[in-house]
Amino acid sequence: MDKNTLWKKCAAFHGHECGGLTIGYKAALYALELLDISLENVSENPECISKDEDLVCIAENDACGVDAIQVILGCSVGKGNLLFHLRGKQAFSFYNRRNGKSVRLVLKPRPAGMTREESFAYFQALEPEEMFDVKETKLALPEKARIFQSVTCARCGETTAENMIRMQGGEMLCLDCYEEYNRFSV
Repeated sequence: MDKNTLWKKCAAFHGHECGGLTIGYKAALYALELLDISLENVSENPECISKDEDLVCIAENDACGVDAIQVILGCSVGKGNLLFHLRGKQAFSFYNRRNGKSVRLVLKPRPAGMTREESFAYFQALEPEEMFDVKETKLALPEKARIFQSVTCARCGETTAENMIRMQGGEMLCLDCYEEYNRFSV
């Protein structure tokens, strides 16, 4: 699939074209290059790239660019290979489980005072290597997603994954019903 078609798919998924989407689009393409994954492997079904969580992205933001990463790389929250380490940074860590390579891409500062339109044009004109600092990943590659047993909360009766249950007063409670104990909060 050519880059123009990929861009159109990203914009259709996201709902509009913008500088933020461009950041994720170029980060995803750059990650493919740096992790030795051929763009030719991106087909009509990008899940082929990240089948069984082989490709993982940890985004440090929850902004527009994440949509492009989902479209191009097939990473998704539901599949367990799109994770968030929210720091408000335009930074993305990518991991290729097949060959053990990883990379963290951090957006370089842009010139101040740009309008949205100018920012979009600016990012569109740049090559990925001009946009991002390439760094070593600092977060450990997460284990593959687990499937947990379901447990019914003793208070509300709603089913919750067992890893999100807390014991209190001899009852198994979901996080909404659990009353946190903290002697230091006032």
